[in-house]
Amino acid sequence: MALFRAMESSRPQRSRLFYDPFATLFLKPSFQLVLALSRVPILGKVVPLVIDTIAPGARSSAIARTRLIDDLLHTALRDGLEQLVILGAGYDCRAYRIPELEQLRAFEVDHPDTLAEKRRVLPTSPSHVRFVSVDFNRQSAGEALAAVDYNPAARTFFIWEGVTNYLPAPAVDKTVRWLGTTAPGSWVAVTYVHRSVLEHPGEFYGATRLLQTFERLGEPWLFGLDPAETASYLGARGLSLVEDIGAAEYRSRYLIDRGERMRGYEFYRVAFARVAAEHQEGAGAANAYR
Repeated sequence: MALFRAMESSRPQRSRLFYDPFATLFLKPSFQLVLALSRVPILGKVVPLVIDTIAPGARSSAIARTRLIDDLLHTALRDGLEQLVILGAGYDCRAYRIPELEQLRAFEVDHPDTLAEKRRVLPTSPSHVRFVSVDFNRQSAGEALAAVDYNPAARTFFIWEGVTNYLPAPAVDKTVRWLGTTAPGSWVAVTYVHRSVLEHPGEFYGATRLLQTFERLGEPWLFGLDPAETASYLGARGLSLVEDIGAAEYRSRYLIDRGERMRGYEFYRVAFARVAAEHQEGAGAANAYR
């Protein structure tokens, strides 16, 4: 993800989907080389094609998804957002690269080892950002946030990106149920994979090799949802689904004019929801970014 975001940030200002100047800080030497090659005029077109061949759809899905969640976040900022919580924050740098967030309190929730590495790499640690250690297999984000100055009554934007597919169903259920109890009017952007990619990966282009790769890395995908059941799944846990968007749709929304290679990763999705008490207001907010 850091490589994909760094590559996108290297594009000309007029055509890039976002700008993340911090992404390069997290790249190991081999990825630094890939990034450098992507900046060479002729090779700049070849490198993305090679990546898209190795992992079909991963890069285009990642950058379009980043922009989609950025847009949802900006909608929430215009609609009275009071604080931000990034679950499984990893190397997500929204709290640093989006200027409007400097006026809010932001919480980055992740494994202590990941947070320690992030703090080591970042040049500064802004005063508006709090680092909160958690193991999603052992506790909910709510339990971890209770130990810091998180305000449970504040309207909050929760981002849970690129995490749920690595967790067992009970761990996902525990966190989603907690999200459903948060302040009315809060926003939730959570990614998930189509359950069928776990059961029948051959139905999706490039998925069989992708899942085998994650198995070899010791990071198998464990959780997925049928999009037809997402609204009921979230609703039973206190959240009202506003929109459920697949990779094909959000890539088309942001990349169609660039002629990007967009085959693959169609199983990856973003669910945008609100805490149930203000669902109607949430539906209006969703229309604002279209």
